[in-house]
Amino acid sequence: MPDVFADLVGQAEAVAELRRAAGAAAAVLAAGAVDRAPALVAVGPSSEAAPEAAPEAGDTEPGVLDPSSGMTHAWIFTGPPGSGRSVAARAFAAALQCAYGTGCGECPGCHTTMGGTNADVRMVVPEGLSIGVGEMRALVLRAASTPSGGRWQVVVIEDADRLTEAAGNALLKAIEEPPPRTVFLLCAPSTHPDDISVTIRSRCRVVPLRQPPATAVAEVLVRRDGIAPDVAQWAASAAQGHVGRARRLARDPEARKRREAVLAVPRRLTGVGAAFDAASALIEAAEAEAEASVAEADTAERAALETALGAGGTGRGAAGAIRGAAGQLKELEKRQKSRATRAQRDALDRALVDLAGFYRDALTMALRAPVDPVHTDTAALAGAGAQKWDAEGSLRRLEAVLACRAAIEANVKPRIAVEAMMLALWKG
Repeated sequence: MPDVFADLVGQAEAVAELRRAAGAAAAVLAAGAVDRAPALVAVGPSSEAAPEAAPEAGDTEPGVLDPSSGMTHAWIFTGPPGSGRSVAARAFAAALQCAYGTGCGECPGCHTTMGGTNADVRMVVPEGLSIGVGEMRALVLRAASTPSGGRWQVVVIEDADRLTEAAGNALLKAIEEPPPRTVFLLCAPSTHPDDISVTIRSRCRVVPLRQPPATAVAEVLVRRDGIAPDVAQWAASAAQGHVGRARRLARDPEARKRREAVLAVPRRLTGVGAAFDAASALIEAAEAEAEASVAEADTAERAALETALGAGGTGRGAAGAIRGAAGQLKELEKRQKSRATRAQRDALDRALVDLAGFYRDALTMALRAPVDPVHTDTAALAGAGAQKWDAEGSLRRLEAVLACRAAIEANVKPRIAVEAMMLALWKG
């Protein structure tokens, strides 16, 4: 079995840094716990088990992290969508729980962390538009407990840019005064104040990730998912380095159809009415995709809650119990609605990224730039657009798509933002 960092594509420098940090963390545990738990310093399954870069921990207080050693208690993983921020965080969490401190991929700590069942690793994946203060306070309280496995309590917060101000303050207090065995791993697009507060950023070590090259993404699709090399190469290029999206395009015919519909938008913009029709079609497609993605989870959650509350029971008081559960069902519906809204915006953003790639191709062709097109299957259409619009017109259209993404991120109603974008694309 490959080690836990195998799926972190095209990030050699980041992997090297994380390996060193995991080795340093293992050395800290060994210095503080060797007499009580000899298994923590066992020799790994291969010659690479004891990292050469692992620093000496003899001068460190037992169980306490020394930032100068290569390991610290708070990290931020930054990078563009698809760069592998959450993959890196999960892999690092597994390396911290690894019995050998390497992320071997073979020990129970690695298996349970990568499988999402490790009791000492908590994954925070926002289902709605933000992460609230109540959720964060509860998480910080649980994270202060002693690790059940004797290694580290690890808190992984995906999309930390969605923390509300109050939730960020609750997290900041925990990072400022961390429990001795707790490590916080945050994922955010960048360290800009709009994504993560300066005060949190100043107390974390930053691991910048880059967009992986298409060749590296294609290699992973072939090796891990068994996808044909030509299909993998096309999907990796069309996904612009986004590993998850590339896999979806390579394996899901419906995803390919949605992409084709998006890339047909430039041909449809023949007037004001056509622009509004195209906007409606894009919004409706995003809504349908989002509904399909959350429908199964919503049904399962509701059924599980109703069963827990006594639905279907025949004993005395069963009917009264389910009537009294209306508040809990309403709260569940609220959470599911928030998740559906987030899923819709994510689906719409993927469509906008595809559209931006088309106009980027037109711009590079108008400038005769020596770069490969993002969408090889619509290169001819992009070339025709480049001749019609020239470089300035292609750039204006690309900026209109990017402005639409920014507006939606700033909570402008998606339909209004998309309609404004379509009119801008039509007028040029």
